Amino acid sequence: MKRFLIGLLLLGLGGGAYHIGMARFGSGSPPSMVPVEQQADLIEVSKSQRTLTLARGGVPLATFKVVFGAAAEAGPKRQEGDERTPEGQYLIDWRNARSSAYLSLHISYPDARDLAEAQRRGVPPGGDIMIHGLPNGWGWLGPIHHLVDWTDGCIAVTNAEMREIWARVPNGTPIRIDP
Repeated sequence: MKRFLIGLLLLGLGGGAYHIGMARFGSGSPPSMVPVEQQADLIEVSKSQRTLTLARGGVPLATFKVVFGAAAEAGPKRQEGDERTPEGQYLIDWRNARSSAYLSLHISYPDARDLAEAQRRGVPPGGDIMIHGLPNGWGWLGPIHHLVDWTDGCIAVTNAEMREIWARVPNGTPIRIDP
């Protein structure tokens, strides 16, 4: 989050622009789930292509442009604070309608393999890896937020995109994050 805010200052986008679109998708209730036949049964993330695709029965439902942790290109997440995004097979295991970023879906990192590897190396694995929108109050940056990887290891989309993802992804949905 700090990197995101520092990036804003460097881009000269802070200050008076804060109010532009601040309320849009920044408050209120999360969207309702779409009918089951429109829900994803798999999320496929490609770090190299910078995409997140929702699929059902092997058929893509929607694809979104995403950003990752600030050190995502350095490989998979290995420990707390490395600003890397995990790679591998996980699940969406819970959701948060009141997170510090607009809506969030929790990714089940670290799994047993990640925990064992971190323990072997003597480091904490980190956690709280989410798919989420923009930090609350900063939704107006949606059109340009993808210019730099700014999360601490999460996968970020615009707030409007997060509403669609939230409505199409039930808890328990598998997510595959590829390099």
